[in-house]
Amino acid sequence: MQNIRIGRQPILDGDSQLCAYAIMYREKEENRYSSAAVISSVLNKFGAYALLGKRRAFVAIDKKFLLHDLILSIPQEFFIFSIMGDIEIDEKVIERVEQLYSKGYVLAIEHISLEKLDIYKEILNYTSYVKLDIRSMSAPKSKEQIKKLKSFEITIVADNIYDSKQYAKAKELGCDWFEGYFFAELKIIENSKYEPSHMEVLKLYRLLMEDSNIDEITKEFENNHEITVQLLQFINSGAFHFRNKISSIHHVLTLVGRIPLAQWLMLMIYSKSVSKGEERTPLMLMVKNRTELMENILKIIQPNVRSNMLGEAYFVGVLSLIDVVFGMELQYILKKMNISENVENALLKDEGVLGEIFALVRSIELFDTQAVKMFEKKYSIEKGAIENIIVKSIESVEEFENPESNVA
Repeated sequence: MQNIRIGRQPILDGDSQLCAYAIMYREKEENRYSSAAVISSVLNKFGAYALLGKRRAFVAIDKKFLLHDLILSIPQEFFIFSIMGDIEIDEKVIERVEQLYSKGYVLAIEHISLEKLDIYKEILNYTSYVKLDIRSMSAPKSKEQIKKLKSFEITIVADNIYDSKQYAKAKELGCDWFEGYFFAELKIIENSKYEPSHMEVLKLYRLLMEDSNIDEITKEFENNHEITVQLLQFINSGAFHFRNKISSIHHVLTLVGRIPLAQWLMLMIYSKSVSKGEERTPLMLMVKNRTELMENILKIIQPNVRSNMLGEAYFVGVLSLIDVVFGMELQYILKKMNISENVENALLKDEGVLGEIFALVRSIELFDTQAVKMFEKKYSIEKGAIENIIVKSIESVEEFENPESNVA
């Protein structure tokens, strides 16, 4: 199973208190800056709260990402957009910086040249932080330039501090925050890489933008478990604050809205973090199997079941393994996501019809035939009916795992 890696380095103040993090994207042991990939990974795969706590993350962004409208769809509260210091400060850049500032985004400039400070004068009023490479700084000239930057109420972050001498130098020059291996090594955090295909993401994006029926969009989400899991992680990141309890994917789509969802899908596409024909992960196959069983067993005991109840059954199946994906306690995740009582009780207590079905699904996974017989007896289900559902579920999972083998 492929893993995705995030590099996280703490940034401290003069009292050695944690102030923020610097976040970088790492995949296959190669370190590379990629704005969209970093942001998409934080929001969709690791979870902003799990990775950052209450701190913000500095994320380096290039000119292309800065000017892309995608940046306006990203939640404000988690990131400090750190503009690369070597980009040309032209009219378009100035206009976008002003726009981001007016919308409440926090901005920084990454590794500027102090000797060419006038280049950045048009955007300094909208900048909260400047990151400086301690290795390129020298007193007393740098001290004067840092003082000039502070006149704009900018916090100065000294980067690449590797020893006590560099730290003392940064403090002497008037820097406020400090980052580097002298304080802590870059921590590499791994998470399993569950990725949808390009075509699945693009199809959903097209449905959203074509104003398709909400039921059709819901069905497409429910057919793509990887996307659904990342959507739930995105919501868990705190990008949305729902007053109502969430009960199904249909409910999530209604509450989030088409435009934010389309923008979120574009982030996934733009980040180039989607897979290119990779195999389905075992965990996703298990999610597929559970959702199939949850829905089909519910249909057999309630032939006239309504779509909202089926949506809840699917939701139980998807969420049943979400703690493995998120890497935290299921109870904590459900609380953060404001999940409906029916779904929560089913998952945590095996309560209600959905809870009984969920318990049966787990028994099926353990080959507990006695539990199947007892369930059939309780609901007066024809003997062998559950077994037929299990066989159909296995076939459906096999088709899901190997879609090419089913193409004539």
